Amino acid sequence: MLDGKCPSGPLAEKWDKRCREMKLVNPANKRKYTIIVVGTGLAGASTAATLGELGYNVEAFCYQDSPRRGHSIAAQGGINAAKNYPGDGDSISRLFYDTIKGGDFRAREANVYRLAMVSNTIIDQCVAQGVPFARDYAGYLENRSFGGAQVSRTFYARGQTGQQLLLGAYAALSRQVKAGTVRLHPRTEMLDLVVVDGEAKGITVRDLVTGAMSSYAGDAVCLCTGGYANVFYLSTNAMGSNVTATYRAYKKGAFFANPCYTQIHPTCIPVSGDHQSKLTLMSESLRNDGRVWVPKEKGNRRAPHEIPESERDYFLERKYPSYGNLAPRDIASRAAKEVCDEGRGVGPGGRGVYLDFAEAIGRLGEEKIRERYGNLFDMYEKITAENAYKEPMRIYPAPHYTMGGLWVDYDLQSTIPGLFVLGEANFSDHGANRLGASALMQGLADGYFIIPYTIANYLARTQPGKVSRDHAEFRKSREEVDALTKKLLSLKGNRTVNEFHRELGKIMWEYVGMARSEEGLKEALKLIPELRAEFWENVKVPGNGAELNQQLEKACRVADFLEFGELMARDALHRNESCGGHFRVEYQMPDGEARRDDENFCYVAAWEFRGVDKEPELHKEPLVFENVPLAVRSYK
Repeated sequence: MLDGKCPSGPLAEKWDKRCREMKLVNPANKRKYTIIVVGTGLAGASTAATLGELGYNVEAFCYQDSPRRGHSIAAQGGINAAKNYPGDGDSISRLFYDTIKGGDFRAREANVYRLAMVSNTIIDQCVAQGVPFARDYAGYLENRSFGGAQVSRTFYARGQTGQQLLLGAYAALSRQVKAGTVRLHPRTEMLDLVVVDGEAKGITVRDLVTGAMSSYAGDAVCLCTGGYANVFYLSTNAMGSNVTATYRAYKKGAFFANPCYTQIHPTCIPVSGDHQSKLTLMSESLRNDGRVWVPKEKGNRRAPHEIPESERDYFLERKYPSYGNLAPRDIASRAAKEVCDEGRGVGPGGRGVYLDFAEAIGRLGEEKIRERYGNLFDMYEKITAENAYKEPMRIYPAPHYTMGGLWVDYDLQSTIPGLFVLGEANFSDHGANRLGASALMQGLADGYFIIPYTIANYLARTQPGKVSRDHAEFRKSREEVDALTKKLLSLKGNRTVNEFHRELGKIMWEYVGMARSEEGLKEALKLIPELRAEFWENVKVPGNGAELNQQLEKACRVADFLEFGELMARDALHRNESCGGHFRVEYQMPDGEARRDDENFCYVAAWEFRGVDKEPELHKEPLVFENVPLAVRSYK
C-alpha cells in the first residue's frame, strides 16, 4: 500500500500544517543547490522562475526552440479560482467539492483542497505579471461558466488564456535567465533519468540540432513534461507532445499511476480524413452560449437551418437539465458518441454534432459573441471554411488531457526520492476526469506555490553537489541512450515511424478509447506487442544521429508509446468499473451512466516496471473520503 504522506488534522489546515513542519534551506545555502527542470510549459516555467528567484541554480530544458512554444499555449477557455467575484455562491469548499465530484471520487482529498486554496493566489500573481484577463465594463476581472460547475469561476483572456498565462510565466523565467539563476537549454530532449543510490540526481539529454548526447547532474529533478494523449496518434495535443520523460522515469523505478484515465474532449473539430496528423480543440467555453444538438430522426441530412426546432434534440439539455450544455467533459463526450452511434450524427460519416450559436446571437447580438469568442470562430473558419456566425459548428469528441501520470505524494515527490513531478505529468489532482479550466490552475499552483516549499524540505536533508556527471551511473545512462539511438538508426525496414504511430493510434482509439470492454482490451494487449515487435524489425529511420533528425526524435517517442500503450490497456482491464474518463461497457447503470465500484476500486492504481515483456506490479493507494461522502455522480 502506498502512503500519500498527507498531513493529519482538519482538511482546511493540512497545507499550513505541512508548511510549518517542513525543513527550510537558508538563502545562502540555496546557491549551493542545482535543480533540473524538464519542460517549460506553465508548470515548468513557473517552477524554474520561482526556484531561480529563490536563489537556487536551475537548469531548465525544453525540446521546443523557446518556452513560449510549450503546449500550454493551446489552452483556450480559462483558469479556475474561487474568488467569487460574481457573488454567485462560490467558495474554496465549493471548488474543492466540484473538483472531487468532477473526478468521480478518484482523487486525493488533501491535494484537491490545497489546489482550491491556492487558486485565488494564482490570479493575483498573474494579474501582477500583467496577464490581460478579460474585464467587465467597470474594470473588474470578468468570469464565465465552465463544465461541471453551477457558478462562474473561470478567469479568461478571450480564447487565448493558456498563451497569455504562459507569456506571464515566460517573462518571469526570462528575468531569472538574465539574472543568471536559470540556465535555459532549448532544442534539448530528455532521454533518461539518472538515479544514484536510489535518488534522482540528473538526466541524459540529446541536443536536437547537433545530435550530441550529454548528461547534467543536479540535487533534484522536476519533471513538468505534460501528458500522453498522443498515444492515440490523433489528439488535440501538439505533435511533439509525448510520454518519453515520464515513461523513462517509470522504467527507472517511478510508479505510473492511473494511466487508463484519459480525457476525451467533447468540443473538437471532427476528423476530415486520413491525411490528418492532429485534431483541433474548440474551447469548452463555447458551451456557455452554444447549444449542442442533433436531428431527432436518423439519417436526417438536411442543412441545419432547414431543420425546425421541433425536429431537434438538444440532448445535453434533455439528459442533464441542471447543467445542460455545461455537463462535464466525459459525460458530454459519451452523450455525443451515443447519438452518433444511433445514426443521428451530422457531417461526413455522421461523426459530429452541432454547436449552435443562433439563439445566443439573437439574444446578445453578434458583436457580443465576437467579443467573447472571436478568435475561436476565426480559427474554426480557417480550418473548415465555414462561418459559425451563420451556421452551427460541427464538433466531435477527441483525446485531449490525461489524468494519469507518475505517482506523487502530497509533496509532489515520486517513488524515487529527489524526483518531483508537476502539472499534467503527475496524477494527483483530477481523479478520473478533469473539469475544464483546472489544468492551468494545477500547473501554476504546483510551480508557483507548492514546489518551492516541498523541494526545500527534501534538499535540506541532502548534501549539495554530492554527485557529479562523472559518476558511473551517468556514463552508464549515456551508453544506454546511445545504444538505443544506434539500434534505431540501424533498422532498414520498409515502414515509416508515422505508419507505426498511426496504427497504434487506431488500436488505442478502437479498444482503449471512449468505450472499453474486457474483450477489446484483451485484443489490444494482443495487438500492441505484435506491432511493437514489427516496429523493431521493420521500421525505417533515415539519416544519422549527428544532425537534426526529426524522424529519429519521433522514433524514440513512438518506441515509448508502443510500450506505454500496453500499460494503459492493462490498467483499464484491471479496473472493473466505470468512472470518469474510464468507461467499461460492462459496468454501466440502466440509463447508460457510469457505474463505480467503490468497494473494490476506491484506490489509486500505481504500476511498477518489471520489464518490457513482463507484467508490471500493481501497488495501491487507498482513497479515503472524510470530508465528501462517496455518492453517485449525477449532473441531472
